[in-house]
Amino acid sequence: MAKKTKKAAAGLDKLPENAHIMGSGLVEAQQITSTLETNYMPYVMSVILSRAIPEIDGFKPSHRKLLYTMYKMGLLTGARTKSANIVGSTMKLNPHGDAAIYETMVRLSRGYQALLHPYVDSKGNFGRAYSSDMEYAASRYTEAKLDPIAGELFRDIDKDTVDFVDNYDSTMKEPTLLPVTYPSILVNNNIGIAVGMASSICSFNLTEVCETAIALMKDPDADITATLKAPDFPGGGRIIYSRDEMRKLYDTGRGSVRVRAVYTYDKESNCIDITEIPPTTTVEAIIAKLADLVKAGKIREISDVRNEIGLDGLKITIDLKRGTDPDRLMARLFAMTPLEDSFSCNFNILIAGAPQVLGVRRILEEWTAFRMECVCRRVDYDLKKAKDKLHLLRGLSKILLDIDKAVRIVRETDEEAEVVPNLMIGFGIDEIQAEYVAEIKLRHLNREYILKRTEEIGKLEKDVAEMEEILRSPERVRAIIVGELRDVTAKFGKPRRSLLLYASDIRQAAAETEEEVPDYPCTLFFTAEGYFKKITPQSLRMSGEQKLKEGDRITQTVEASNSRDLLFFTGAATVYKAKAADFPDTKASVLGDYVASRLGFEEGETAVAMVVTADYSGYLLFFFENGKAAKVELSAYATKTNRRRLVGAYSDKSPLVAVLHVPEDREFLLTSTSGRRLLVHTGAIAAKTTRSTQGVQVMTLKGQHRLKDVVPFAEDMVTKPNRYRTKSLPAAGAMPLPEDIGEQLTLE
Repeated sequence: MAKKTKKAAAGLDKLPENAHIMGSGLVEAQQITSTLETNYMPYVMSVILSRAIPEIDGFKPSHRKLLYTMYKMGLLTGARTKSANIVGSTMKLNPHGDAAIYETMVRLSRGYQALLHPYVDSKGNFGRAYSSDMEYAASRYTEAKLDPIAGELFRDIDKDTVDFVDNYDSTMKEPTLLPVTYPSILVNNNIGIAVGMASSICSFNLTEVCETAIALMKDPDADITATLKAPDFPGGGRIIYSRDEMRKLYDTGRGSVRVRAVYTYDKESNCIDITEIPPTTTVEAIIAKLADLVKAGKIREISDVRNEIGLDGLKITIDLKRGTDPDRLMARLFAMTPLEDSFSCNFNILIAGAPQVLGVRRILEEWTAFRMECVCRRVDYDLKKAKDKLHLLRGLSKILLDIDKAVRIVRETDEEAEVVPNLMIGFGIDEIQAEYVAEIKLRHLNREYILKRTEEIGKLEKDVAEMEEILRSPERVRAIIVGELRDVTAKFGKPRRSLLLYASDIRQAAAETEEEVPDYPCTLFFTAEGYFKKITPQSLRMSGEQKLKEGDRITQTVEASNSRDLLFFTGAATVYKAKAADFPDTKASVLGDYVASRLGFEEGETAVAMVVTADYSGYLLFFFENGKAAKVELSAYATKTNRRRLVGAYSDKSPLVAVLHVPEDREFLLTSTSGRRLLVHTGAIAAKTTRSTQGVQVMTLKGQHRLKDVVPFAEDMVTKPNRYRTKSLPAAGAMPLPEDIGEQLTLE
């Protein structure tokens, strides 16, 4: 081997002296836009148009090449063949390696269980879509053929229903689209990631899709929610139905669908069996999350979790400790694990070579237009064939009048080349008809044969007229499509796998299964350093002075109950949510809980204010050093999910002075660093819808002065309140009277 290396190196040394490599050693300045156009953009277009985004027939190029190859191999009706044979044949159309082709076939197979209506009838180990650990076997060990529903993909493909193009090396022809007889783009899920865009199409029930397509062809303004209830996933699950979310998805092509797992409780074994999971997760991911929750001590009711996938399909078994309520446990697991997840939808489809995000109505309209073109092309193909046959038979009918004459012309013609011209002259027929007559076998030159053939003329004339009428009438074309859709529904329609759960039922069930929190009166204390105490009335009566960290002081004292929600605002414009029940009862003689540690604040965050609420009613008022105030409804912080941390809780454009909960409008006394005071009624401040609003200017400040203090107003605070009131905002306020300053005069 070493000798060969030296020999090759010697060969390089013998290059001619005048040898020249273009561009060698040169550094050429090139605009970045030019580089992107010449190098990057072709790649982008290739990924978008030829790889990642499906077209109106519901397939990406890799899917289409594989299925068409299997169709040409006769696997629609024949026996299964080794998957390796299919992969090898597909490489004539898709030269991207056997691994990529086989993986494509796996995802389309029945065994993989990723599609509502698989296109590949598989035999052997094809893995499972719901398991990341179940790898599929090699192609030499598995077998496959086309599933019967694949016949609907290729119906009349040989009748010029779609265009054909050359393959990559121009040795074969392949279809640009498949003439699908039903909206396969919506029946099977399809996910792809391109460059700068992506596509995520969920699956719908075949019967519902066909009924919706029929309804839209009859009435373009039909309500599609009446026939198309919601998506339908191959793995089942329960869809948490929201009419508004469905309408958004149907109208825009963007949205999300919440899916939760299906479980049963085995009372005898005291375990929960999960048999259906959301399509966005796997068995292994769920088990890993459950294990983490148990290790962290957040779930204590579980004694064991097992993966029991078998011949019967998916199954996760959760063993419960004695006395555990399975429904309450599952309600918590739905909130804390992927047992309830959202499928994000982005209906991005290639239409005429351009990616478009379309709603369901537009997709069905585009598919109908595509299918109408396919049907018209098929009818036109049949029409041409019928006209050609009719033309030949009309020529044949003319020799019926005198068969002997035809025989005599052929017999008496000296040269073979003159037979056709003599027949044309003898019977007044054209060259095509004469060629047809001349090729008739001698045994067929009898009256019976010719009469039987010419009897077809009447039927062909009716067929031609019928097909011409179809081509002139879009209504007739749509009627044909409707008939095909009904046939597909009758043959392949199946009941829904994903049943619907309504959001109202979910909320009611959650309320019923929610853990009972003991409710009792308590007093809540919050300090300037971020410490929190919850003390019962009895303990408070027996307590002495409150123990505080040196230099700390109590800033808020609230009489509440153990079931109240707590909102802790930090200096980083973030709010952390908790319940009073999350904190233990304590005594005045202890420092209490450091909120930042208890709730897991980010590094550097400290709590600056606490808000206590029972129903998220009223407003929050944020006062800033620049004299602005923001009024936000407290309900803006009531999240539907169990989110404990919200960023952008308020504006960070100016330092925060105070956060005040206002159940109803009232007056506040503002004091600036200049000493001016201003009485502001919160009714004069307009409420904002966004949490991070900068608010409105309330107090005008001059120079380097800032807003210093904000307190709820009481009548005994000043002697003449009207002095500090104003008719309009913003206002500068007024300097305090000597009697309003009080003891502060002696301190200065």
